[in-house]
Amino acid sequence: MINSKLIFSGVLIFNLFCGAVFSQKKKIENTVNYTQYVDPIIGSAGHGHVFVGANVPFGAVQLGPVNIFEGWDWCSGYNYASNTILGFTHTHLSGTGIGDLNDILVLPVSGKVGLTKGTKEDMENGYGSYFSHKNEITKPGYYSVLLDKYKIKAELTASERVGFHKYTFENTNDSHILIDLADGIGWDRPVKTFIKKVSDTKIEGYRYSTGWAADQRIYFAMEFSEPISNMMVYDSTAVVEGTEGEGLKIKAVLDFKTLKNKQILVKVGISPVSTENASANIKAEIPDWNFDAIVKLADSKWNKELHKVQIKADEKTMKVFYTSLYHTMFAPSIFNDANGDYRGTDKKVYEKANFTNYTTFSLWDTYRGLHPLYTITQPEKINDIVKSFLAIYEQQGRLPVWHLMGNETNTMNGNHSIAVIVDAYLKGYRDYDINLAYEAIKKTAMQTRDGMDYVQKLEYIPADKLLESVGNALEYAIDDYCIALMAKSLNKTDDYNYFTKRANLYKQYFDKETTFMRGKLTNGNWRTPFNPLSSAHRKDDYVEGNAWQYTWLVPQDPYGLIDLFGSEEKFIAKLDSLFLLTDKVEGEDVSPDISGLIGQYAHGNEPNHHIPYLYAYAGQPWKTAKLIREIDDKFYSTKPDGLCGNEDLGQMSAWYILSSMGFYSVNPANGIYVLGSPLVNKAIIHHTKDISFTINAVNNSASNIYIQKAEYNGKPYTKSYITQDMIVKGGELKLYMGNKPSATWGVKKEDRPQ
Repeated sequence: MINSKLIFSGVLIFNLFCGAVFSQKKKIENTVNYTQYVDPIIGSAGHGHVFVGANVPFGAVQLGPVNIFEGWDWCSGYNYASNTILGFTHTHLSGTGIGDLNDILVLPVSGKVGLTKGTKEDMENGYGSYFSHKNEITKPGYYSVLLDKYKIKAELTASERVGFHKYTFENTNDSHILIDLADGIGWDRPVKTFIKKVSDTKIEGYRYSTGWAADQRIYFAMEFSEPISNMMVYDSTAVVEGTEGEGLKIKAVLDFKTLKNKQILVKVGISPVSTENASANIKAEIPDWNFDAIVKLADSKWNKELHKVQIKADEKTMKVFYTSLYHTMFAPSIFNDANGDYRGTDKKVYEKANFTNYTTFSLWDTYRGLHPLYTITQPEKINDIVKSFLAIYEQQGRLPVWHLMGNETNTMNGNHSIAVIVDAYLKGYRDYDINLAYEAIKKTAMQTRDGMDYVQKLEYIPADKLLESVGNALEYAIDDYCIALMAKSLNKTDDYNYFTKRANLYKQYFDKETTFMRGKLTNGNWRTPFNPLSSAHRKDDYVEGNAWQYTWLVPQDPYGLIDLFGSEEKFIAKLDSLFLLTDKVEGEDVSPDISGLIGQYAHGNEPNHHIPYLYAYAGQPWKTAKLIREIDDKFYSTKPDGLCGNEDLGQMSAWYILSSMGFYSVNPANGIYVLGSPLVNKAIIHHTKDISFTINAVNNSASNIYIQKAEYNGKPYTKSYITQDMIVKGGELKLYMGNKPSATWGVKKEDRPQ
């Protein structure tokens, strides 16, 4: 006789064992060191403009080296082509096309301390040093380098609001630290700077500057592990008496006597509010002097974020993927103190805010893919991003366009905070004042700047009245479409009808004779002469692009665009031509923003990012698949110049993250993701702690690039798109890959993207 109690006990033991194994396996998976796949140097050469240094996800502090500025490709302060370091600064921009920030320069020095910058040709008679990349280490949350001139090893790490320096000197009897508040990068210049000695181990001050952001105010406190034996203050090179000074270009030289262990540790807290808050940030985030512990903590913070998407892929793809994911979390950056205080756009101090306030919004770029990605991977941050927008609205009277350090820069076109808010709202992120949000959206859309006075009258923007008229109008149409969606959801019928009409104004720029989007004059005629290949900067109707690229900027209504062409066949023929035409305008210099070319398609510029996915709307998804693989092969690599254009605060990388998993947000606000061709064999998206969505690419390879069929949760899935709802509910999508296009998958009209 079989003992049922024994069977039950055995089953119980077996289940407990399996549960323990599963739990241990899950624990191991969750502790995988994803930072090992990140190479922060990728994108630091060429036009990538990425930040290199030490930071934590979305941190206010981005602490890294600054090279001698050599032009546009040094917008972040660092370019891999350089072999010079002037010092280490605490704020940077990553991937922008304009240079700013690089506040509060700190440089350890042995021997004579220069008060003016060294030059590429002569580093001996000024401050700064040559260095070799062989002696440089870059990891998420950590940076180190040997300064050849001074024979000092510099190591950097950071928390959200504190930069932590560790300097190891060869000569312990002639040790100094230079602090320079004079210079930033690119457009930035000082307005007023201040420094004072608070004690033998602490100084504090501030730096007010103007540049891309017109009124920047950053306060700091510095604490030292060794006592300051002497402190000299200078305004530029003029001596300031005492240990306190205010002026235009304040510098300080700190002397240190014989050092313990040949090292000086420096903690630098920053604040948009006050030196007191900067000190409090140090106390809150790095109260002790354990440098290695902060390095480990920073690595842990990065691992936690990188773990939100687990992939299986070849080594190159793993490296590009996780470096890209890393790059998507530099901005927006925190812009309030540990106690919640922040300085608003109106320059007033708002105390103890009940949300995380953010700044650094490159919305013309990031609304397309980065913010939709956040709704999948950063659900806990979405409401605070919207609250940040609404705070800006209440302080400046309209939603942000390109916000930086509490300043509206008015850079680039459109009102794309609208798209970000509507996308969040429609996806169920609503922990904010919804009525205020709609008020802000509508008021922002009813401005009269940059051609919006014409749009409000349901008229086209005349090309002879405004530069970049087509670029402006097409971007406005996307935002107006988003407003119509929210108005419909809120039962605001009149607004829905009005903004739907505005959203359709894009059709007035389509010339059916040439089949291009063109500038139209006040008298109703098309602007002539017209060359669709021309991209002369600010002389035509487009923004960093030409007619070939801008004709497709209708991601909110691809079917309406197809109708303008007259048929799917004509639409496809024109789209094919975009990727084949390599002609150029003789004698015309092409903007460096127009990069990453396949024919006339420019992957290096964000308005192009959705274009390869438009084939799915015309029933030819296999052409999308082929292009996705080609773009990956040509424009994303593990080299220092591994990006074909500006990173633009995460958008270039967001395109890769989404596309490599197999889909992309063509429409930025309707929760639809068009399928393409997954680069990874498997991706697990951990939307929340308890909900995961898996994409399994069966038989995926370099030759098997075409989706043959799909299954969703074990059932046949014929559509060429997936939805936000599918992702956030969790489940599994299987994509069966092959080396030839499928004649049926995603072809039927009912299977195409909504």
